[in-house]
Formats: sequence, C-alpha cells, structure tokens
Amino acid sequence: MADKEVKLMKGNEVIAYAAIRYGCDGYFGYPITPQSEVMETLMELKPWETTGMVVLQAESEIASVNMLYGGAATGKRVMTSSSSPGVSLMSEGMSYLAGAELPCLIVNCQRGGPGLGTIQPSQGDYFQACKGGAHGDFHLIVLAPNSVQEMHDFVALAFDLAFKYRNPAMILADGAIGQMMEKVTLAPQRPRKTDAEIEAECKSWAIYGKPADRARNVVTSLELRSEEMEKINLRLQAKYRAMEENEVRYEAVECDDADYVIVAFGSSARICSATVELARAEGLKVGLLRPVTLYPFPKKPIAELAKRGVKGFLSAELNAGQMVEDVRLAVNGLVPVEHYGRQGGSLFTPDEVYRALKDKIINRG
Repeated sequence: MADKEVKLMKGNEVIAYAAIRYGCDGYFGYPITPQSEVMETLMELKPWETTGMVVLQAESEIASVNMLYGGAATGKRVMTSSSSPGVSLMSEGMSYLAGAELPCLIVNCQRGGPGLGTIQPSQGDYFQACKGGAHGDFHLIVLAPNSVQEMHDFVALAFDLAFKYRNPAMILADGAIGQMMEKVTLAPQRPRKTDAEIEAECKSWAIYGKPADRARNVVTSLELRSEEMEKINLRLQAKYRAMEENEVRYEAVECDDADYVIVAFGSSARICSATVELARAEGLKVGLLRPVTLYPFPKKPIAELAKRGVKGFLSAELNAGQMVEDVRLAVNGLVPVEHYGRQGGSLFTPDEVYRALKDKIINRG
C-alpha cells in the first residue's frame, strides 16, 4: 500500500481506508444502510493479510459493541460503525465503555427516524450522541465531519482523543456525507502498535496479563459502594471539564463582522455555507459557525459572538430542533435564537435556510 494516495471515494469507504492506515487493531460491526460500505470495504481490502487487523461481522449491534469492550480493555485500537437504529442498540454498551473508561471509536452514519424510519440522511441523533444516549452521567467525544476528507481525518483524531482521555469517541456523520463521493488524500500507513508499545502506554489500566512487578488491573464499571461510585463520577466529571477546556473545535466563516450567524454541523453546514454567500451577495452580513466537536460544544465562541453584538442566531439542523438547545444555552438570552430544520430524510436548500433566516430572525428585528 502506497504511503500517500489521492482517491475519489465515498465517505463510508474512506472510513475503512483511514482505519487501516491509522493502525487500527480491530473492527466489529453489523450491516445497516446507509453505512454498510464501511465493513464491505474492509472485507474487500483484507487488512488481516497486510496489517493483521481483525475485521469481524458480529451477530448483532449489541454483540459488536461488547466486542469493543473486550478489545478496548486490552489497550487495542478498536472500532465499530452503524446507523441510527443500530447505535440505539449499542447504547447500553456505550455507557459501560464510558464507565470503564475504555477508549474506542464508534461511527454513526445517521438516517431518518424515529424507529426504523428511512435510509435517507438525518441529524436526529444529536441528543443521543451528545447528551449521553444511555444511563448515567457520561459523555462521548463527538466529532461532526462535513466532507469526505474529514471522514478520513477524524478517524485518527477520534482515536487520539479517545486514548488521551480514556473515553469512547464517536464520529457523527449522516447518509449524505457517508454516500457522497469526493477527492480525498489518504494518510500514510502507520504500523499497528506492538504488544510492548501497548503495554508501555496502557500498563496502568489495560488487561494484557499480569506481570509480577505490578498490581492486577481490573476493567469494570461496577462499584456497589455508593461513596466510591460517587468518587468515580466526580473523576469522570473532572475529565469532561478538561475536554471542554482543551478540545473544543469549530470553524467560523464570515463571522468577524456578521450581524446574523447560522450555526450548523455536518452536511447542514455545507448547505449553509452557500446560504452565507447568498446573503452576502444581497448585502446582509451573515456568518456561519460550524461546530466540529459537538461534544465538547463550542459554547464560548457562540457566547462571545452574542456579547459582541450579533443580532440573532439560526440553528439549521436536519431534525426537529436539538442542537438549538445548546446554542440557546450559550447565548443565554442575549439575542434571539431560532431553529430551522427538515425531517424524515429530507434535505433543505440554501434558499430555504436563507428564507428561514429572514422570516424568523431578520424581519422580526
């Protein structure tokens, strides 16, 4: 495999290429539209023959997330991918992974819901991804790509953040990003970490056999003593505060002089970038703030825009209104914040967002 290649490929396909080139140790998944190409591409590439990476179709999404638990507990780089209903089945396992502080990668290529819904793109899983999505007080690290190149790049970023904080990470994409084709530059091949390297990096917590010179490592999320469980929760909350302080990522487009700001992520942000161009062409100072990390959310940049004098925000999402709650919390009542969205797998157009911005914010003064 060449060190560096430029290819035209789907977002789902590039996840597979990026996983191999990152040096991922194992993928455990189950097919579901619109993300099945991730596993299909891995099966075609046969990385077990070149890098030794394990690729396994589990019997269900529940099985695959628990295989993540087992693999991550040994300090290996392991991942899965699915789409909205499948990720719902994984939710208990994600809580277990967070409680046991196990690093891993979960890719969600969202489809319209609720229930089985449709196979068309949606952003209806924001609450699920960013507000825990299962029992207990926990967070995933959540990255939202808006291009095929970012689908590739965020595999490495997600793994690196997951191991930095010993926490599950999620790439929250959607059917549009997963199925679209773009030119992408593939990263050079990294070797998989050796057992000795994993032992050196993860010896304080991973299970890889007990040497005589250290205490036994135990991987669990169970603690029956309430006073000890509270200590664990307080430690987790301190870790989440560190993420919020150090790992916020966002893109600001034409925000320096903006009177109005659209907040959008993923494929919605791509559409809204054209809305900004439409508005600017008509003399309206409109900007776009794109959260790259949905958790940790870019609260401070949004709050600073509100304090600086932005007259209003429009949260444009492919859902009934989910991220808008976090935008409102960040703005803290200083200026109006409204939502515009489409549901059920329907995409909005730049013109529709522009009309919503004028109707909901600008024309209301």
